[in-house]
Amino acid sequence: MENLNYGVVGNCRSAALISEKGSLDWLCLPQFDSSSAFAKILDKEKGGSFEIIPEKLIRSVQYYKKNTNILHTRFICKDGIFELVDFMPRYITENNDYYSPPDLVRYFKHIKGKPTFRIHYNPKLDYARNHTQNKYAQFDFIKSYTTSGTYDSLYLYTSFNCHSILNHDIICLEKHEFCLVSYNQKLLKQTDERIYLILQRTKTYWLNWSEKTKIHPKYKDEINRSALVLKLLNYQKSGAILAAITTSLPETIGEVRNWDYRFCWIRDGSMVVKILTQLGHYKVAQRYLDFIMDIIPEKKEKVQIMYGINGEKKLSEYELDHLAGYEGSKPVRVGNAAYKQKQNDIYGILLDLIHQQFELFENSLEHTEELCTIVRSIVNVVDENWRKPDRGIWEIRGKSLHFTFSKVMCWVAFDRAVKISKLLKSDYYVNKWTPLRDAVKEDIMNNAWSEKKQAFTQHYGSDDLDASVLLMENYGFIEATDQKYISTVLTIQKELEHDGLMFRYKNQDDFGTPKSAFTICSFWLINSLFKIGRKKEAKDKFDILMSYSNHLGLFSEDIDFDTKRMLGNFPQAYSHLAIIETAINFSEDEDEKPEGLIEQLNL
Repeated sequence: MENLNYGVVGNCRSAALISEKGSLDWLCLPQFDSSSAFAKILDKEKGGSFEIIPEKLIRSVQYYKKNTNILHTRFICKDGIFELVDFMPRYITENNDYYSPPDLVRYFKHIKGKPTFRIHYNPKLDYARNHTQNKYAQFDFIKSYTTSGTYDSLYLYTSFNCHSILNHDIICLEKHEFCLVSYNQKLLKQTDERIYLILQRTKTYWLNWSEKTKIHPKYKDEINRSALVLKLLNYQKSGAILAAITTSLPETIGEVRNWDYRFCWIRDGSMVVKILTQLGHYKVAQRYLDFIMDIIPEKKEKVQIMYGINGEKKLSEYELDHLAGYEGSKPVRVGNAAYKQKQNDIYGILLDLIHQQFELFENSLEHTEELCTIVRSIVNVVDENWRKPDRGIWEIRGKSLHFTFSKVMCWVAFDRAVKISKLLKSDYYVNKWTPLRDAVKEDIMNNAWSEKKQAFTQHYGSDDLDASVLLMENYGFIEATDQKYISTVLTIQKELEHDGLMFRYKNQDDFGTPKSAFTICSFWLINSLFKIGRKKEAKDKFDILMSYSNHLGLFSEDIDFDTKRMLGNFPQAYSHLAIIETAINFSEDEDEKPEGLIEQLNL
């Protein structure tokens, strides 16, 4: 049984997965959503990888350089010790621009002895759809290129002998060396000194970025690592936020719940940006809102649930039948057909973020006017649609229903629009939108509550439960002390929690019944328990859940209930923003409310 024991490195243009043994198993160039150059994670035979294979390995250990996205893999061998330092260059130039080329650097740091190893350099361009040829070029690099189908190419610059790499010869490391994988052919000669300088500049960039992260007294390391992961999912060019860097890592081994997550969901992106803003990273929010203003259509036109990272609206989905899939889990998908879905919850989450920006920052008149136009447009859309069914937060591909979470977020949309209007002293819109907010709340209270379950349920007229309903309190719809909310939390815990982890829901959907735990839902439960007064239980659960991360503290989308192995796309923005939110709640808890809150409320 394998786990997702990978480190992630990136530069806000693309990102790579490096296994705990130092194998490069996933990289798309020149950007996140490009076709893969290395995809061993999706097919061990055909996918392509870049492996370092020591001749006399005793053991290896992997870690991040503290407060950076620079990954170290230390190889302890009988004949010596060396470290493989992986990173993608990113730093600010003298012209105040970002240097983020489509490059991956593998810096070989000699530590002791004369360690020997072979390099297996085996790129498979264009998702391995056609043959990739490797050849030594007269300019002293290895060029890889497709010999049929769509043309693609890749360049490897190195201080090692190129022929030794191509022939898989044994290499003896006696000093620092490097390999540089680049989508572009380089104009300057790549030397040890130049590569070392890029490494130092990249390290400085990440240290400076981490220094801006607001310090909390508890779980500082967990917050900082998750913040660094979320930053890697921020696409520099447009400001978009990716849900994850991978495609088709299955929610359950052997099943078809495999999706491409290399896109920007309005919901996910807005939630990530809100949490990064709380940590003090304001530029991410400003650039994301610029992305939103660029992609939001003209007034009253439909807003999509998700977009391409450059604002693309059409994300047609197709399958790569020639790839075996992660541990045989097919299909492997590119694109995501969910972009066509109607999900009414996205509007409230976006307006919640915009409200945060109005509260925290003074905006220019032009910027304020643009944001206000978006607010009015969204309110009009929500007014037209909140009474209608949708596909919900979990993107059900079957029948549309009146999902409770979607209704709550429609309430949030009106509520935040009212609050923004109050900040701008616009009584007209306060008076116009307040009745809409009240109407949605009345509708939810009348239709989402189940007397049988003593809980708010997944959708109107149902007794099925859904973890997303736990967020009612988080968004201010209901108080944590409300008996109906407390009862809902306890009922959801009783029915959806299994061996300390949470189902999203248990009822059958388009693909059967869910079989794995959705990671963010376990954090939602922890937060909810904490809010209703079960603080010790919540903190104990948090510590246990954090132990299910991989060796570097990274999380994917799902966790297997029985084995606790991670599943789903990786690293997952949802999971890491939930870690930060939970840790912040614990850190900022200064009151000493009694543990017996539930008993005091006679529940």
